[in-house]
Amino acid sequence: VYRGSVKDFQGFNANQDAEALYNAMKGFGSDKEAILDLITSRSNKQRVEICQAYKSLYGKDLIADLKYELTGKFERLIVSLMRPPAYSDAKEIKDAIGGIGTDEKCLIEILASRTNQEIHDLVAAYKDAYERDLEADIVGDTSGHFKKMLVVLLQVCPSVQGLCRWWVPVPRRAEPISVPQGTREEDDVVSEDLVEQDAKDLLEAGELKWGTDEAQFIYILGRRSKQHLRLVFDEYLKISGKPIERSIRGELSGDFEKLMLAVVKCVRSTAEYFAERLYKAMKGLGTRDNTLIRIMVSRSEIDMLDIREVFRTKYEKSLYNMIKEDTSGEYKKALLKLCGGDDDAAGEFFPEAAQVAYRMWELSAVAKVELRGTVQPTESFNDDGDAQVLRKAMKGLGTDEGAIIEVVTQRSNAQRQQILKAYKAHYGRDLMADLKSELSGSLAKLILGLMLTPAQYDAKQLRKAVEGAGTDESVLIEIMATRNNQEIAAINEAYQEAYHKRLEDDLSSDTSGHFKRILVSLALGNRDEGPENLTQAHEDAKKLADVSSNDSSDSLETRFLSILCTRSYPHLRRVFQEFIKMTNHDVEHAIRKRMSGDVRDAFLAIVRSVKNKPAFFADKLYKSMKGAGTDERTLTRIMISRSEIDLFNIRGEFIDLFDKSLHHMIEKDTSGDYRKALLALCGGED
Repeated sequence: VYRGSVKDFQGFNANQDAEALYNAMKGFGSDKEAILDLITSRSNKQRVEICQAYKSLYGKDLIADLKYELTGKFERLIVSLMRPPAYSDAKEIKDAIGGIGTDEKCLIEILASRTNQEIHDLVAAYKDAYERDLEADIVGDTSGHFKKMLVVLLQVCPSVQGLCRWWVPVPRRAEPISVPQGTREEDDVVSEDLVEQDAKDLLEAGELKWGTDEAQFIYILGRRSKQHLRLVFDEYLKISGKPIERSIRGELSGDFEKLMLAVVKCVRSTAEYFAERLYKAMKGLGTRDNTLIRIMVSRSEIDMLDIREVFRTKYEKSLYNMIKEDTSGEYKKALLKLCGGDDDAAGEFFPEAAQVAYRMWELSAVAKVELRGTVQPTESFNDDGDAQVLRKAMKGLGTDEGAIIEVVTQRSNAQRQQILKAYKAHYGRDLMADLKSELSGSLAKLILGLMLTPAQYDAKQLRKAVEGAGTDESVLIEIMATRNNQEIAAINEAYQEAYHKRLEDDLSSDTSGHFKRILVSLALGNRDEGPENLTQAHEDAKKLADVSSNDSSDSLETRFLSILCTRSYPHLRRVFQEFIKMTNHDVEHAIRKRMSGDVRDAFLAIVRSVKNKPAFFADKLYKSMKGAGTDERTLTRIMISRSEIDLFNIRGEFIDLFDKSLHHMIEKDTSGDYRKALLALCGGED
């Protein structure tokens, strides 16, 4: 199925189009609207024919005339559209390595993402256009392992003869060049007997080796077919407990690391890779227009529809709308034409996006990844000694916050409870009261939170969320959607003891409708804890997918509640898998499309927690610190509650999702003793 956004124009007439373009540029000024409408609605092959017709009719070079009449980003976009794909890539690479400095990101994007045939054509086009050898130019402009991998990715063609059939004017025939026979196996090549061995070789070349054997990474990632590598990555996750991307980040560095990560991303999903590149080109202040133009041009006749759908799934907004918000003028109009439609308005969902959505959480479910906290019980623990250190830190004038942070953040919660008792026994004083009087602000909330048991802390956060004017629904959702049965039972007990009220009653009185029903169901702590049941999973998926029921007693929300709030996590993962098979939709997409408000947010939190709980918390931590200001309540709450459960895993997901470490973001976004305590809980820089 054709997945490009630009198709052959029906009733195409090269001479008529050439005349229309000539008239649009004739006289004073130019009709930019007419130019962009015509060029963005013709396929590349048709544009080449227009160039030939223009030359025949007027004896002039169309591209030269377009360059003369147009300016800036709009000119670059239109001229790029007029070049055949291989020549457009050749021009991008020539610009990337020409002059002072090298645009490594451009080299990585093109060479990591192109197929064997596309690389083959690129080498030929470069030779024809610049009378130079592409490999020699790249070797001369790069170095080290980065250079070696680029050369491996280039080595796919024995000859460049007969490949330059579309270029205008008629090209010079390139002489055969000596390039080794292709290194990347074609996609239908899967060496099943080598899958396990390749995974072991990668593990031994990185994680299990003192130093890194970069040559092994280059050999396997540069030679094996995409389908083979997908199986290798699955096997690697099983034997190492972590995705290959995380190992690459830990073992490699610099441009070589970025190149290998790009190769892995393109192996997994080229559409997802380009969706991410487009998002990064437009997010934040300023726009990386060269990247935006290059991708919109190069993918418009290949997989733009897939890129759009993945973009909508990953970033919860359409590519169309992000372009609309981030660009202007004729440049914007032309980009939107290439985009081909607004997925926020259409509400469509294609298999590629569903596959990516499933793969995004499947990674954590393939292997039984061990959950690890960052705070462990201290060996040679001495509760009396720690009580004395804390008393000394708060006695007299001033407070030694550093000593308090050192003790409290480096002890497990069970050890902190022993310190509370030892402090009371030695000094007849309440340690919590002393800490409260000596500390203030964000640090006080963090340290005092750490001194409570997990259940006491969660109960306190829930109480704050429901008391007073207004309700903090986001806190209710975060805690109730992510705790297991044992944790819920402990929270209920702690809530009753502290506030002499049942948690269920407070939730019922402070919320309403389906949202109340969801929270009350979760507060019961009756989630099944058994394994998946395939037959039941299929039936559950059918219930979630059914939008035809008009029975109010069996509303969509009721069906989602009865399944998402009661089934075991392993079973729900199977339900989500069956849902994708049945509908080509990820269940998250269905929830967003059919529900709204707190009900939608609660169901999404449950689904994300089931799929990958560390990734759910990584996302919340990132949102608490991105942009202006910091949501310290959320930051503090998650760092406390996950520090002994899965904060180490959250760190890994954080860097995978956002290309920066949790440690770095905390360091940049907080200050003083509060930052010191958070970094101590974080447990290390990734």
